[in-house]
Amino acid sequence: MSKGVLLVNLGSPDSTNPKDVKKYLGEFLMDPRVIDLPLWARTLLVKGIILNTRPKKSAAAYQKIWWEEGSPLIVISERLQNKVAEKTNIPIGLAMRYGSITIKKGLQELHDQGVNEVMIVPLYPQFAMATTETILVLAEELRAEHFPDMKITDVPAFYNKPEYIEVLSNSIAEHLEGVDYEHILFSYHGVPERHIRKSDISKGNCKMDGKCCFKKGSIQHEFCYRHQCEMTTVQVAKKLGLKNGTYSTSYQSRLGFDPWLQPYTDRTIERMGKEGTKKMAIVTPAFVSDCLETLEEIAMEGEEIFHEVGGKEFTTIPCLNDRDDWAQVLANWINEWSAVKTEMV
Repeated sequence: MSKGVLLVNLGSPDSTNPKDVKKYLGEFLMDPRVIDLPLWARTLLVKGIILNTRPKKSAAAYQKIWWEEGSPLIVISERLQNKVAEKTNIPIGLAMRYGSITIKKGLQELHDQGVNEVMIVPLYPQFAMATTETILVLAEELRAEHFPDMKITDVPAFYNKPEYIEVLSNSIAEHLEGVDYEHILFSYHGVPERHIRKSDISKGNCKMDGKCCFKKGSIQHEFCYRHQCEMTTVQVAKKLGLKNGTYSTSYQSRLGFDPWLQPYTDRTIERMGKEGTKKMAIVTPAFVSDCLETLEEIAMEGEEIFHEVGGKEFTTIPCLNDRDDWAQVLANWINEWSAVKTEMV
């Protein structure tokens, strides 16, 4: 079988025009694994309320971070794709879960190159039903409908892979070199608490009390986003030799009124500033590519909150983006997979 790889990231509007932003938000928020309400309720919420109010605000936010070449997330992902392709000898495709660079197009491009065995690489270190799961479910639906002779495998969550932790830790250390900070905040994209319960394959062992995340050997950890975020922080802190009390974990980008994972990033930044923290650094390890949630929500809004409550220095650490060592890690995983011979049935 001829092998190929499809790197998959979140996606982006085609432009900062409110019409393009509305189209993108509609596709994103109508995904039942993002807003997991019954169709009628999701339609009422998204099409009846959110899409009538949010596109203009989101378009303004995108305008703040948009690059001359286009969407930062798209541009960075394309740069990463090119670097990985230079280090491998099989086709490397790129797709987005939402937007015009579709997974169907990515699979079709690989198929047209003679590829009939694809490894999907969701560009998310931690598993979540709103990220990794929705990518894999859609890819399988597309395979069954359009590419029945294609075999698809995937790269599981890599939050605990030593080589990923090494690269992430090196990136943080490099960007903090010479920076005087009192506290480093590890901010992860938030999800509703019910998403954690829905992904609990132990059927009830998850207590959402912050304790079971740290128990060794729990089977639900394979699909527990909160555990995987907490462990990413723990492993990086250990690698960097951070002292207890000088770092913490929080969750950003909540939507609606249901309880989401806590503590919330914006409130944590505000609380720490009010309590006297003057110098804060913040890293966003749920993302491998800088995007609206890192460039605008954290680097702009987060810094504004910090300064408003008395904070002085706010250092934002970039995502891994297209770092050479990160591209090499991905290439190594791909090369190891491509070297394995497919058994003939």
